[in-house]
Amino acid sequence: MWNRIRALIIKEILAVLRDPRNRVALIAPPLLQLFLFSFTGTQDVKNIRLAIFNQDYGQAAFELVQRLSASPNFTNVYFVQSPAQVRELIDDQRVILAVQLQADFSRRFYANNNPEIQVVLDGRKSAAAQIAQGYISSIVEQFSHDQMQLVNSETNTVLVEPRNWFNPNLEYLWFTVPCLVVIITLQVSMNVTTMSVPREREMGTFDQLLVSPLRPIEIMIGKMIPAFLLALSDATVFVFVAVFIFRIPFRGSLPLLYLSLIVFVSSVVGIGLLISTICATQQQAMLGTMLVMMPALILSGYTSPVENMPDWLQAVTLVNPLRYIMVIVKGIFLKALPAAIVFSNIWPMAAIAVVTLSIATLFFRRRLA
Repeated sequence: MWNRIRALIIKEILAVLRDPRNRVALIAPPLLQLFLFSFTGTQDVKNIRLAIFNQDYGQAAFELVQRLSASPNFTNVYFVQSPAQVRELIDDQRVILAVQLQADFSRRFYANNNPEIQVVLDGRKSAAAQIAQGYISSIVEQFSHDQMQLVNSETNTVLVEPRNWFNPNLEYLWFTVPCLVVIITLQVSMNVTTMSVPREREMGTFDQLLVSPLRPIEIMIGKMIPAFLLALSDATVFVFVAVFIFRIPFRGSLPLLYLSLIVFVSSVVGIGLLISTICATQQQAMLGTMLVMMPALILSGYTSPVENMPDWLQAVTLVNPLRYIMVIVKGIFLKALPAAIVFSNIWPMAAIAVVTLSIATLFFRRRLA
Protein backbone atom coordinates (compact mmCIF):
# COMPACT_ATOMS: atom_id res chain seq x y z
CA MET A 1 0.00 0.00 0.00
CA TRP A 2 2.65 2.51 1.04
CA ASN A 3 4.76 1.72 -2.02
CA ARG A 4 1.79 2.50 -4.26
CA ILE A 5 1.07 5.74 -2.42
CA ARG A 6 4.74 6.74 -2.58
CA ALA A 7 4.80 6.12 -6.33
CA LEU A 8 1.69 8.29 -6.77
CA ILE A 9 3.20 11.06 -4.62
CA ILE A 10 6.38 11.07 -6.70
CA LYS A 11 4.31 11.10 -9.87
CA GLU A 12 2.22 14.07 -8.63
CA ILE A 13 5.28 16.09 -7.58
CA LEU A 14 7.03 15.43 -10.89
CA ALA A 15 3.88 16.38 -12.81
CA VAL A 16 3.94 19.76 -11.08
CA LEU A 17 7.68 20.43 -11.15
CA ARG A 18 8.39 19.23 -14.70
CA ASP A 19 6.08 21.85 -16.14
CA PRO A 20 8.09 25.12 -16.39
CA ARG A 21 4.94 27.18 -15.89
CA ASN A 22 4.08 25.32 -12.70
CA ARG A 23 7.60 25.71 -11.35
CA VAL A 24 7.48 29.46 -11.88
CA ALA A 25 3.91 29.71 -10.56
CA LEU A 26 4.85 28.03 -7.28
CA ILE A 27 7.68 30.42 -6.42
CA ALA A 28 7.66 33.68 -8.41
CA PRO A 29 4.03 34.89 -8.04
CA PRO A 30 3.78 34.12 -4.30
CA LEU A 31 7.06 35.92 -3.59
CA LEU A 32 6.00 38.82 -5.80
CA GLN A 33 2.69 39.04 -3.96
CA LEU A 34 4.48 38.94 -0.62
CA PHE A 35 6.68 41.90 -1.54
CA LEU A 36 3.99 43.91 -3.33
CA PHE A 37 1.26 43.50 -0.73
CA SER A 38 3.71 44.16 2.10
CA PHE A 39 4.35 47.67 0.79
CA THR A 40 1.06 48.49 -0.93
CA GLY A 41 -1.47 46.80 1.35
CA THR A 42 -0.87 49.19 4.23
CA GLN A 43 -3.10 51.45 6.25
CA ASP A 44 -0.26 53.72 7.31
CA VAL A 45 -0.97 57.33 6.37
CA LYS A 46 2.22 59.11 5.35
CA ASN A 47 3.24 61.85 2.91
CA ILE A 48 0.14 63.82 3.85
CA ARG A 49 -0.63 67.00 1.94
CA LEU A 50 -1.70 69.79 4.30
CA ALA A 51 -2.92 73.35 3.80
CA ILE A 52 -2.36 75.98 6.53
CA PHE A 53 -4.35 79.19 6.63
CA ASN A 54 -2.75 81.30 9.37
CA GLN A 55 -4.47 84.64 10.08
CA ASP A 56 -2.44 85.29 13.24
CA TYR A 57 1.12 86.60 13.32
CA GLY A 58 1.67 86.08 17.05
CA GLN A 59 4.34 83.93 18.68
CA ALA A 60 2.03 81.05 19.60
CA ALA A 61 0.57 80.75 16.11
CA PHE A 62 4.04 80.94 14.54
CA GLU A 63 5.36 78.19 16.82
CA LEU A 64 2.39 75.91 16.09
CA VAL A 65 2.69 76.41 12.33
CA GLN A 66 6.39 75.56 12.51
CA ARG A 67 5.64 72.34 14.36
CA LEU A 68 2.98 71.33 11.85
CA SER A 69 5.18 72.00 8.83
CA ALA A 70 8.16 70.21 10.43
CA SER A 71 6.22 67.04 11.18
CA PRO A 72 7.54 64.06 9.12
CA ASN A 73 3.95 62.97 8.43
CA PHE A 74 3.24 66.15 6.43
CA THR A 75 5.54 66.23 3.41
CA ASN A 76 3.65 68.76 1.27
CA VAL A 77 2.49 71.85 3.16
CA TYR A 78 0.65 74.67 1.34
CA PHE A 79 0.44 78.11 2.97
CA VAL A 80 -2.71 79.83 1.74
CA GLN A 81 -4.05 83.34 2.17
CA SER A 82 -7.82 82.93 1.90
CA PRO A 83 -10.64 80.42 2.52
CA ALA A 84 -11.17 80.25 -1.24
CA GLN A 85 -7.70 78.81 -1.70
CA VAL A 86 -8.44 76.18 0.97
CA ARG A 87 -11.62 75.23 -0.86
CA GLU A 88 -9.78 75.03 -4.17
CA LEU A 89 -7.00 72.79 -2.81
CA ILE A 90 -9.49 70.37 -1.26
CA ASP A 91 -11.78 70.34 -4.31
CA ASP A 92 -8.82 69.50 -6.56
CA GLN A 93 -7.66 66.82 -4.06
CA ARG A 94 -4.26 68.47 -3.72
CA VAL A 95 -4.59 68.32 0.08
CA ILE A 96 -6.40 65.93 2.43
CA LEU A 97 -7.05 68.51 5.14
CA ALA A 98 -6.51 72.15 6.02
CA VAL A 99 -5.79 73.93 9.31
CA GLN A 100 -7.06 77.46 9.95
CA LEU A 101 -5.82 79.68 12.82
CA GLN A 102 -7.96 82.68 13.68
CA ALA A 103 -6.48 86.19 13.96
CA ASP A 104 -6.79 86.20 17.78
CA PHE A 105 -5.32 82.74 18.33
CA SER A 106 -2.13 83.85 20.16
CA ARG A 107 -3.93 86.41 22.34
CA ARG A 108 -6.59 83.93 23.44
CA PHE A 109 -3.97 81.21 23.93
CA TYR A 110 -1.89 83.22 26.40
CA ALA A 111 -5.04 84.51 28.09
CA ASN A 112 -6.27 80.93 28.63
CA ASN A 113 -9.41 81.87 26.70
CA ASN A 114 -9.85 78.57 24.82
CA PRO A 115 -8.41 79.40 21.40
CA GLU A 116 -9.89 77.37 18.57
CA ILE A 117 -8.32 75.73 15.54
CA GLN A 118 -10.47 74.80 12.59
CA VAL A 119 -9.57 71.60 10.73
CA VAL A 120 -11.27 71.02 7.37
CA LEU A 121 -11.19 67.39 6.20
CA ASP A 122 -11.73 65.85 2.77
CA GLY A 123 -14.65 63.50 3.39
CA ARG A 124 -13.91 61.57 0.20
CA LYS A 125 -10.87 60.13 1.97
CA SER A 126 -12.44 59.73 5.36
CA ALA A 127 -10.10 57.10 6.83
CA ALA A 128 -6.90 58.89 5.84
CA ALA A 129 -8.32 62.26 6.89
CA GLN A 130 -9.29 60.98 10.34
CA ILE A 131 -5.81 59.55 10.90
CA ALA A 132 -4.24 62.83 9.75
CA GLN A 133 -6.51 64.70 12.14
CA GLY A 134 -5.16 62.48 14.91
CA TYR A 135 -1.63 63.56 13.99
CA ILE A 136 -2.65 67.23 14.21
CA SER A 137 -4.39 66.71 17.56
CA SER A 138 -1.25 65.10 18.95
CA ILE A 139 0.94 67.97 17.75
CA VAL A 140 -1.44 70.59 19.16
CA GLU A 141 -1.64 68.79 22.51
CA GLN A 142 2.13 68.62 22.83
CA PHE A 143 2.46 72.26 21.73
CA SER A 144 -0.08 73.40 24.33
CA HIS A 145 1.70 71.49 27.08
CA ASP A 146 5.12 72.89 26.16
CA GLN A 147 3.87 76.49 25.93
CA MET A 148 2.04 76.32 29.25
CA GLN A 149 5.16 74.99 30.93
CA LEU A 150 7.12 77.98 29.62
CA VAL A 151 4.51 80.47 30.80
CA ASN A 152 4.01 78.93 34.23
CA SER A 153 6.56 76.33 35.25
CA GLU A 154 4.51 75.46 38.36
CA THR A 155 1.48 74.42 36.37
CA ASN A 156 0.66 70.76 36.94
CA THR A 157 -0.55 69.05 33.80
CA VAL A 158 -1.57 65.48 33.14
CA LEU A 159 -0.15 63.89 30.02
CA VAL A 160 -1.17 60.60 28.46
CA GLU A 161 1.89 58.58 27.48
CA PRO A 162 0.75 55.76 25.15
CA ARG A 163 2.78 52.56 25.06
CA ASN A 164 2.14 50.05 22.29
CA TRP A 165 2.85 46.49 23.35
CA PHE A 166 4.24 43.98 20.84
CA ASN A 167 4.61 46.69 18.17
CA PRO A 168 6.16 49.75 19.89
CA ASN A 169 6.59 51.85 16.73
CA LEU A 170 3.31 50.74 15.13
CA GLU A 171 5.15 49.31 12.13
CA TYR A 172 2.43 48.17 9.78
CA LEU A 173 4.71 45.56 8.17
CA TRP A 174 4.80 43.74 11.50
CA PHE A 175 1.07 43.15 11.10
CA THR A 176 0.88 42.71 7.33
CA VAL A 177 3.73 40.29 6.58
CA PRO A 178 2.77 37.48 9.02
CA CYS A 179 -0.78 37.63 7.67
CA LEU A 180 0.50 37.48 4.08
CA VAL A 181 2.54 34.36 4.91
CA VAL A 182 -0.72 32.62 5.76
CA ILE A 183 -2.76 34.08 2.90
CA ILE A 184 -0.25 33.12 0.21
CA THR A 185 0.17 29.64 1.72
CA LEU A 186 -3.61 29.30 1.46
CA GLN A 187 -3.48 30.33 -2.18
CA VAL A 188 -0.69 27.90 -3.09
CA SER A 189 -2.24 24.92 -1.32
CA MET A 190 -5.68 25.61 -2.78
CA ASN A 191 -4.38 26.05 -6.34
CA VAL A 192 -2.29 22.87 -6.30
CA THR A 193 -5.03 20.76 -4.70
CA THR A 194 -8.07 21.92 -6.64
CA MET A 195 -6.33 21.46 -9.99
CA SER A 196 -5.07 17.91 -9.37
CA VAL A 197 -8.09 15.76 -10.26
CA PRO A 198 -9.48 18.04 -13.05
CA ARG A 199 -6.01 18.13 -14.62
CA GLU A 200 -5.94 14.33 -14.66
CA ARG A 201 -9.36 14.28 -16.31
CA GLU A 202 -8.40 16.78 -19.02
CA MET A 203 -5.10 15.04 -19.77
CA GLY A 204 -6.81 11.65 -19.99
CA THR A 205 -4.65 10.06 -17.30
CA PHE A 206 -7.42 9.80 -14.72
CA ASP A 207 -8.72 6.58 -16.29
CA GLN A 208 -5.25 5.09 -15.94
CA LEU A 209 -5.41 5.76 -12.22
CA LEU A 210 -8.77 4.02 -12.00
CA VAL A 211 -7.49 0.81 -13.60
CA SER A 212 -4.33 0.84 -11.46
CA PRO A 213 -4.10 -1.17 -8.21
CA LEU A 214 -4.64 2.06 -6.26
CA ARG A 215 -7.75 2.22 -4.11
CA PRO A 216 -9.76 5.46 -3.85
CA ILE A 217 -8.39 6.27 -0.38
CA GLU A 218 -4.85 5.76 -1.68
CA ILE A 219 -5.51 8.09 -4.60
CA MET A 220 -6.80 10.74 -2.20
CA ILE A 221 -3.72 10.41 0.01
CA GLY A 222 -1.46 10.58 -3.04
CA LYS A 223 -3.22 13.77 -4.16
CA MET A 224 -3.13 15.34 -0.71
CA ILE A 225 0.50 14.87 0.34
CA PRO A 226 2.19 16.59 -2.68
CA ALA A 227 0.07 19.72 -2.21
CA PHE A 228 0.78 19.50 1.49
CA LEU A 229 4.57 19.35 0.96
CA LEU A 230 4.63 22.11 -1.65
CA ALA A 231 2.53 24.45 0.51
CA LEU A 232 4.74 23.89 3.56
CA SER A 233 7.85 24.49 1.44
CA ASP A 234 6.46 27.81 0.26
CA ALA A 235 5.45 28.69 3.82
CA THR A 236 9.03 28.03 4.96
CA VAL A 237 10.36 30.38 2.28
CA PHE A 238 7.89 33.07 3.32
CA VAL A 239 8.80 32.76 7.00
CA PHE A 240 12.50 33.18 6.16
CA VAL A 241 11.71 36.21 4.00
CA ALA A 242 9.60 37.74 6.78
CA VAL A 243 12.32 37.27 9.42
CA PHE A 244 15.53 37.92 7.50
CA ILE A 245 14.45 40.42 4.81
CA PHE A 246 11.56 42.32 6.36
CA ARG A 247 13.09 41.98 9.86
CA ILE A 248 9.82 40.98 11.47
CA PRO A 249 10.54 39.86 15.06
CA PHE A 250 9.94 36.19 15.77
CA ARG A 251 9.36 35.80 19.50
CA GLY A 252 7.48 32.52 19.71
CA SER A 253 8.07 28.83 19.21
CA LEU A 254 9.05 27.59 15.75
CA PRO A 255 7.74 24.01 16.41
CA LEU A 256 4.37 25.44 17.45
CA LEU A 257 4.29 27.55 14.30
CA TYR A 258 4.96 24.55 12.06
CA LEU A 259 2.48 22.38 13.93
CA SER A 260 -0.14 25.05 13.36
CA LEU A 261 0.78 25.39 9.68
CA ILE A 262 0.58 21.60 9.23
CA VAL A 263 -2.93 21.48 10.66
CA PHE A 264 -3.95 24.59 8.71
CA VAL A 265 -2.66 23.23 5.39
CA SER A 266 -4.43 19.94 6.13
CA SER A 267 -7.75 21.74 6.51
CA VAL A 268 -7.13 23.78 3.34
CA VAL A 269 -6.11 20.68 1.38
CA GLY A 270 -9.34 19.04 2.52
CA ILE A 271 -11.35 21.96 1.15
CA GLY A 272 -9.30 21.91 -2.08
CA LEU A 273 -9.83 18.17 -2.59
CA LEU A 274 -13.55 18.63 -2.00
CA ILE A 275 -13.64 21.26 -4.77
CA SER A 276 -11.44 19.06 -6.97
CA THR A 277 -13.75 16.05 -6.72
CA ILE A 278 -16.81 18.15 -7.58
CA CYS A 279 -15.33 20.00 -10.57
CA ALA A 280 -14.85 18.35 -13.96
CA THR A 281 -12.49 20.90 -15.55
CA GLN A 282 -9.63 23.10 -14.39
CA GLN A 283 -11.66 26.20 -15.23
CA GLN A 284 -14.42 25.08 -12.87
CA ALA A 285 -11.80 24.32 -10.21
CA MET A 286 -10.33 27.82 -10.60
CA LEU A 287 -13.76 29.39 -10.16
CA GLY A 288 -14.39 27.20 -7.12
CA THR A 289 -11.09 28.33 -5.62
CA MET A 290 -12.01 31.99 -6.07
CA LEU A 291 -15.44 31.33 -4.61
CA VAL A 292 -13.88 29.96 -1.42
CA MET A 293 -10.78 32.13 -1.02
CA MET A 294 -12.36 35.59 -1.10
CA PRO A 295 -14.98 34.96 1.63
CA ALA A 296 -12.36 33.11 3.69
CA LEU A 297 -10.04 36.12 3.49
CA ILE A 298 -12.76 38.64 4.33
CA LEU A 299 -14.00 36.57 7.28
CA SER A 300 -10.51 35.87 8.65
CA GLY A 301 -10.10 39.08 10.62
CA TYR A 302 -7.36 40.37 8.34
CA THR A 303 -9.21 43.38 6.95
CA SER A 304 -11.50 44.00 9.93
CA PRO A 305 -11.74 42.40 13.39
CA VAL A 306 -14.09 39.45 13.72
CA GLU A 307 -15.53 41.07 16.86
CA ASN A 308 -16.82 43.99 14.75
CA MET A 309 -18.91 41.70 12.53
CA PRO A 310 -22.60 40.92 13.18
CA ASP A 311 -23.25 37.98 15.50
CA TRP A 312 -24.62 35.76 12.74
CA LEU A 313 -21.54 36.44 10.60
CA GLN A 314 -19.21 35.70 13.53
CA ALA A 315 -20.84 32.28 13.70
CA VAL A 316 -19.99 31.73 10.02
CA THR A 317 -16.31 32.49 10.69
CA LEU A 318 -16.13 29.48 13.03
CA VAL A 319 -15.81 27.17 10.00
CA ASN A 320 -13.07 29.30 8.44
CA PRO A 321 -9.59 27.87 9.19
CA LEU A 322 -8.00 31.18 8.17
CA ARG A 323 -9.54 32.82 11.24
CA TYR A 324 -7.63 30.58 13.65
CA ILE A 325 -4.28 30.55 11.87
CA MET A 326 -4.27 34.37 11.73
CA VAL A 327 -4.43 34.50 15.52
CA ILE A 328 -1.68 31.90 15.86
CA VAL A 329 0.78 33.34 13.34
CA LYS A 330 0.51 36.96 14.53
CA GLY A 331 0.71 35.82 18.14
CA ILE A 332 3.75 33.58 17.63
CA PHE A 333 5.59 36.21 15.60
CA LEU A 334 4.96 39.23 17.82
CA LYS A 335 4.21 38.11 21.38
CA ALA A 336 5.30 34.47 21.96
CA LEU A 337 1.74 33.17 22.14
CA PRO A 338 1.37 30.58 24.94
CA ALA A 339 0.96 26.95 23.91
CA ALA A 340 -2.47 26.72 25.55
CA ILE A 341 -3.87 29.49 23.31
CA VAL A 342 -2.17 27.96 20.26
CA PHE A 343 -3.80 24.58 20.88
CA SER A 344 -7.17 26.21 21.51
CA ASN A 345 -6.96 27.52 17.94
CA ILE A 346 -5.46 24.35 16.46
CA TRP A 347 -8.21 21.92 17.36
CA PRO A 348 -10.95 23.75 15.35
CA MET A 349 -8.70 23.58 12.27
CA ALA A 350 -8.09 19.89 12.94
CA ALA A 351 -11.85 19.32 13.13
CA ILE A 352 -12.34 21.18 9.84
CA ALA A 353 -9.59 19.04 8.25
CA VAL A 354 -11.20 15.78 9.42
CA VAL A 355 -14.63 16.81 8.14
CA THR A 356 -13.51 18.13 4.76
CA LEU A 357 -11.14 15.25 4.04
CA SER A 358 -13.83 12.72 4.97
CA ILE A 359 -16.43 14.40 2.75
CA ALA A 360 -13.93 14.70 -0.13
CA THR A 361 -13.11 10.98 0.11
CA LEU A 362 -16.81 10.10 0.19
CA PHE A 363 -17.54 12.26 -2.87
CA PHE A 364 -14.55 10.78 -4.69
CA ARG A 365 -15.80 7.25 -4.10
CA ARG A 366 -19.29 8.16 -5.30
CA ARG A 367 -17.89 9.74 -8.48
CA LEU A 368 -16.02 6.51 -9.18
CA ALA A 369 -19.06 4.35 -8.54
